[in-house]
Amino acid sequence: MKRTFSICLGVLAFSILPLMAQQAPAPAAPAAEAVGKVQGQVINPTGNPQGGGTVSLSTDGGTTDKFAFPVAKDGTFGGDAAPGSYLMVYRAADTPKGQMVDSVKGVKVVSGQTLTQNIDMSRQEFIDTMTPEQKKQLEELKSKNSEALKANQVINHLNADLKVVAQDRLDIDAAAKTSVSTLGAGASKADIDAKTNEIKTAKYTDIESLMTQDTAAKPDEALLWSNLGFAQAGLKKYDDAIATYKKTIDLETNSKKPRPEVIGIADAGLGEVYARTGKVADANAAYDASAKADPSRASMQLRNEAVIFMQQNNADAQVAAANEAIAVDPNQAILYYIKGQGLIQKATMGPDPTNPKVQIMILPPDCLAAYQKYLDLAPTGPYAAEVASILQQAGQKVSSSYKAPPTKK
Repeated sequence: MKRTFSICLGVLAFSILPLMAQQAPAPAAPAAEAVGKVQGQVINPTGNPQGGGTVSLSTDGGTTDKFAFPVAKDGTFGGDAAPGSYLMVYRAADTPKGQMVDSVKGVKVVSGQTLTQNIDMSRQEFIDTMTPEQKKQLEELKSKNSEALKANQVINHLNADLKVVAQDRLDIDAAAKTSVSTLGAGASKADIDAKTNEIKTAKYTDIESLMTQDTAAKPDEALLWSNLGFAQAGLKKYDDAIATYKKTIDLETNSKKPRPEVIGIADAGLGEVYARTGKVADANAAYDASAKADPSRASMQLRNEAVIFMQQNNADAQVAAANEAIAVDPNQAILYYIKGQGLIQKATMGPDPTNPKVQIMILPPDCLAAYQKYLDLAPTGPYAAEVASILQQAGQKVSSSYKAPPTKK
């Protein structure tokens, strides 16, 4: 199972706001025969939306709220109100009774119409009501938010690139099917393999290009380095991939809040590179580190280790990896098939004990049990017919719920 990760960064909110006393009463609003609508947004002194609190309409200088509207997280508010002329008042959630944060005079609501009126505390008139200390804090916060906004622009770009990478990885997984679809079912295996490799190479190259740029833009983000290592490994730039994965692990391990899944994926990536370059002990250590860093994915990563050793035709490492994965999750049928396929490499031919004149396959220890367990768990699995045939060639009875497919007439 793959997960898509993203990078997050926020903008600081201005929490210290000056308070004003409620204003003197104004003439009462005329009687309402219908309603109008009021909407707007509260803007804090930094120029950003101010969420929380309440905007109300008053006809007595703020003493009594005729109509009140809660302010959403993005600073917006709105609702119905009777026609008339009002004082619009903003109060934060913690504003003491009898005080207000800001107000707008002469807000006129007209029957059947929608009035848009913001409460903008970034205006100079409001800033002038702040104490020197509040003004100092405001300038410091503006500076920090300016830097944060610039950083957020970078983050948005990086997250867009990560979405492209996620799709590229899906395309890599589907490359073989895409090749068959493109070339047709009648295409030769060599042509399909060549097309598959062409698709994968293009996608790996795209990921490598994007992540090379992005790690330069934000060199402290381990997630970017992890994807770069994935691309380098796919392009068989193994030395580069090893260095990149190690950098990923160091960055994430030393971060304020290490993400187990990022460390685990990087360790597993490192293990795959070692496995594909014949460094069995290093591969085992890396996969064990992956399982320890992120136990929730241990079963999957250890299974992948066994698969990769099988792809590399390393039977002994394949069997050892399958055994380790079985110890974590004994109910994955594929693991017993992988184990059996590794053990069968040492099979020999010899006389059938029940009929010495007939030569049969002599399976090494544990191979029979592994194949039988596969059939127990997956009697109709993709390798069931193959396994049953092997057992029959070895003179063994298939002791499972496996049933041979009907003979085609």
